[in-house]
Amino acid sequence: MAIRISRELKRLLPQLRYEPTPKRLRARLGDVLVLDSRRAVVLWEPGRHLPLHAVPADDVAARLEPLHAAPAPVPEAPEASGPPSSPDPFSAHTADGEALAVVVGGIRLPGAAFRLADPDLAGYVAFDTDAFAWFEEDEPVIGHARDPFSRIDMRASRAHARVLLDGVVLAESSETVRLFEGQLPPRTYFRREDVHWDRLAEDPLRTVCPYKGVAEYWTAPGLGETRPVAWSYGATTPSFPEMAQIRGLVAFFDERVDVEVDGERTARPRSPWS
Repeated sequence: MAIRISRELKRLLPQLRYEPTPKRLRARLGDVLVLDSRRAVVLWEPGRHLPLHAVPADDVAARLEPLHAAPAPVPEAPEASGPPSSPDPFSAHTADGEALAVVVGGIRLPGAAFRLADPDLAGYVAFDTDAFAWFEEDEPVIGHARDPFSRIDMRASRAHARVLLDGVVLAESSETVRLFEGQLPPRTYFRREDVHWDRLAEDPLRTVCPYKGVAEYWTAPGLGETRPVAWSYGATTPSFPEMAQIRGLVAFFDERVDVEVDGERTARPRSPWS
């Protein structure tokens, strides 16, 4: 019997999942090395869509200690700045294991590590993405661990696309870029000159994507949707060179607006952003 891969991936969602990565992985706190591993795994805790990194404890340069141990007289690290890598806090674990404190460079970070109890991952420790600066090989990376089973494709499109909310046009163009990313809804990116900026207002929200960079957002005041409806990468925020095709372009949440393609209204997709 043929297997539809997307359904199989959904079936695995309630389980603890992992995949080894061949990349050299390092983490630092400031200038101090926290870990250095060529045996890292990409890890998904049960029910989670966004992955973490885990490495063997032998590859950890920092000191790991029980979370509730009497701490040495060292200061705790300040809260991380910048947008979080995931809507799920690292401390809200769904896998069995033990939360640990990381002590490095004279700083103690309670709960920044998690020793996994699963026998298939014996000796492995997962780390809080937002607590450290991360490097794959010799390049810095941002956001959550990259999913080895996900990819992004971008294609230029001359289909006539129009975005509306409460019957008001927010963007319209026959020269867009369509972005396809794994199981997520396809996105249409508009040139900035094709966006009706008089209908939008900047929102303070910022999010980070390990593939695209840091996103800035806009709302559409007075049009029946209070949440952000549009975003962009790279115009005023960091982005990656491989995302040059969409840098500075503007996409809309198809879940929150109405979209017409070549004169036909498309159905609003169901997703975590609905």
